[in-house]
Amino acid sequence: MTMTAVELARSVRRGDLDPVRVTEETLARIHAADGVVGAFRRVREREALDESAALRDRPDLAELPLAGVPVAVKDVAEITGEYAAWGSRACAREPAAADHDVVRRLRAAGAVLVGITRVPELCVWPMSDDPDAAARNPWEPGYTAGGSSGGSAAAVAAGMVPVAHGTDGLGSVRLPAAMCGLVGIKPGAGVVHDPNGDGWYGMSTHGALATTAADAALLLSVLAERPDLAEVGEPDRLRVAVSTQVPLTRAPVPRPLRDAVHRVGELLGAAGHEVTGDTPRYGAAAAGGLLVRWFAGTAEQAEAFDPILLQPRTRAHVRVGDLVRRLGLVRERTALEWTRRAEEFFTRHDVLVTPTLATLPPRARSWHRSSWPANALPSIGVAGFTGPWNLAGFPAISVPAGRHPNGLPIGVQLVAAPGGESVLLGLAAHLETTNPWPRTVTTPH
Repeated sequence: MTMTAVELARSVRRGDLDPVRVTEETLARIHAADGVVGAFRRVREREALDESAALRDRPDLAELPLAGVPVAVKDVAEITGEYAAWGSRACAREPAAADHDVVRRLRAAGAVLVGITRVPELCVWPMSDDPDAAARNPWEPGYTAGGSSGGSAAAVAAGMVPVAHGTDGLGSVRLPAAMCGLVGIKPGAGVVHDPNGDGWYGMSTHGALATTAADAALLLSVLAERPDLAEVGEPDRLRVAVSTQVPLTRAPVPRPLRDAVHRVGELLGAAGHEVTGDTPRYGAAAAGGLLVRWFAGTAEQAEAFDPILLQPRTRAHVRVGDLVRRLGLVRERTALEWTRRAEEFFTRHDVLVTPTLATLPPRARSWHRSSWPANALPSIGVAGFTGPWNLAGFPAISVPAGRHPNGLPIGVQLVAAPGGESVLLGLAAHLETTNPWPRTVTTPH
């Protein structure tokens, strides 16, 4: 994939590109690469070709923001005639009678839905594998593409699609974005309305994965039904805080990840922003509040699945979640306590820069065959920087910021106060110019 989503849509709107030809080329790339990458649970070949052919006749084609753009949808959003499996064989497999609202918005914007991407069961883990395959990092397939939006990230990083839909409950867009060298944005609470409610007691929201800031902004603007978000501008002078201290545990962060953060701080300082070192007062409420929601939210969701068919690691997680719910440990005051601390921090700063990952990515393997502790420990370790901002409901983005000596991309997280999505996208666009990154792996290893 050489053209961005912005460029593709513009060319289709002008009549310079045939959406059917675009779809055919996309499907050819998927067939060539996905045997290695494992990004898709299902490729909608016939349906995508039919959708792209119908797109030619739309009277509003010249106004569609995603005209003819191939988009991958995470396996959590219903598509008419398909079922959302949530990475599980315990799901009901009845085809959906209607599109999920985010899917409806994508269609209305002219997107062509080429496939459904792989996720871990119930989206619990930051490693996306199921009994059929593992979503692998296109840069280094021995490593996971991340999770739970790992299939979406792998599809974009491998150049199969220019943009992909994801959801983020504890970092599930930002973590795979960082691992795969992408821009991944989690908007603030309520920016993308979901009529089914926000999962994990309000921590989860829909987000966008892309290779450029402009593409991430375009996709987010469609998901949020906010055309203004597609306009990426240079932000005014900002007060930027830089921190590499892992919330609560203060575990050591690998030096390449820390160095990338400081490099971004230097670039922002050179651009005229006021850059200082400072760390939010995370406290126990941030960690405790999000952990109990991680357990209890999964247990609540699992009620719609056949418990006998759930994977052993998931059943163990659900048992803990059921206990958490019985004990009434999901308390609003813990979220409010941390949110007040976050708000206090952002009275002094406009943006916080941290590593996206707290550890190096896990290897790609059949994690679903391992025990709950074997999954939980690396999951908690890698997501230390991302989860608190789901609990607070603040917008956050991961931006590529370099390469590790092992060949993997390194991502840096930028966080802003509520309403700061455009600021984050503007900073991402600036970093894209001053510290450019390779957009995709042309040929997955």
